[in-house]
Amino acid sequence: MTTEAGAVRVGRDELARLTGAKLVANVGARWVPFFLPTLTTAFSATTRQLTVVLGVAELAGLAALPAGRQLDRGRERPTIVLALGLTAVGAALALTGRFAAFAVGTVLTILGVALCTVAGHTYLSRRVAFHRRARVLALFETSWALSLLIGAPVAAVLITLVGWRGPYVAIGVAAVVLMVVVARGRSVTPLLPDVDGAAPGGRLGPTAWIAIAASSAIGVTGLTTIVIAGTWLDEDLGVSTGGVGLVAMAFGVAELAASSTSAAVADRVGPNRATRLALVITIVGLVVMTRAGGSLPVGASGLALFFLGFEFAIVTSFALVSEAVPGARGRVLATNVAVGTVLRGLGVMASGGLYDAAGIAGPAGLAMVSGVVAIVLLSVLARR
Repeated sequence: MTTEAGAVRVGRDELARLTGAKLVANVGARWVPFFLPTLTTAFSATTRQLTVVLGVAELAGLAALPAGRQLDRGRERPTIVLALGLTAVGAALALTGRFAAFAVGTVLTILGVALCTVAGHTYLSRRVAFHRRARVLALFETSWALSLLIGAPVAAVLITLVGWRGPYVAIGVAAVVLMVVVARGRSVTPLLPDVDGAAPGGRLGPTAWIAIAASSAIGVTGLTTIVIAGTWLDEDLGVSTGGVGLVAMAFGVAELAASSTSAAVADRVGPNRATRLALVITIVGLVVMTRAGGSLPVGASGLALFFLGFEFAIVTSFALVSEAVPGARGRVLATNVAVGTVLRGLGVMASGGLYDAAGIAGPAGLAMVSGVVAIVLLSVLARR
């Protein structure tokens, strides 16, 4: 009785609150890589130092692992409120202008994103039937695309008008507002029959670990390149700070299109097959980027393909992970976040050095390898 009606109700007020919360958390993390040249001056640091901080901060997602059992007990809302609080504190720390404070603040911000993500995914996965889940999770994950579409140009404007502290102030205020909105909301959608009244449990078997490994590999494919995109646009393609904001906005449109496409077709095509096809597009985009030289049209075209493919792939993969252990969705999703953060963190930390050594071909090459690994794992998962 819960699946069809539940999916409809989740798509309205509850989904709007969840998506708004994740949008704010995502903006707190996503605007930074596109404006590394500005922040290197602000914090008296090098690009390599900042990418190392971003990589280490990704490891903060490990702290989401203990949250899995709590989420299976229905504590998604308090977790999201905590995540927004961490986002607000992270922004406040960065405002001091000290590199160490920036590092700690970035760790808290990434942890906030991880907690908000796994809590939102668990909430929806415990209430929406699998045959409709890819669509609902894709709608929730439009927050990722919107955080770039809205956050990057707003950050560029704020930096131009009031300086680098402007985005941090805006993010801190927005996080506090959404904390109140989420805390005052009500859960009206019933649990699925396999969740209602069930005690948290379930073992993570081979199928679950294959799904987690595939989703994590997709994350490496994306973050390894995304973290260096702003520097590449600035140094190789000659894009100014304002131009980076506009380019990032265009890529946000591409990501939103990918999320919307996932919402429309993934359940019909099949999440696994759709994810593999999207990864092929991602790899093609990476190849084009490495061939761009100093050409902005070629580079931007490759980056757009990359964003389209990656966004579709990562969003659709969440549906696969969410059904790997139906009796412990919170636990498996939290494990996915934890494993993914370790691998993404290593990729992000490597990206700065790879870029210094080989230009965009360095991080893009690592991303391509990771993408191929993800396709292989998904093929194995399909056969199981």
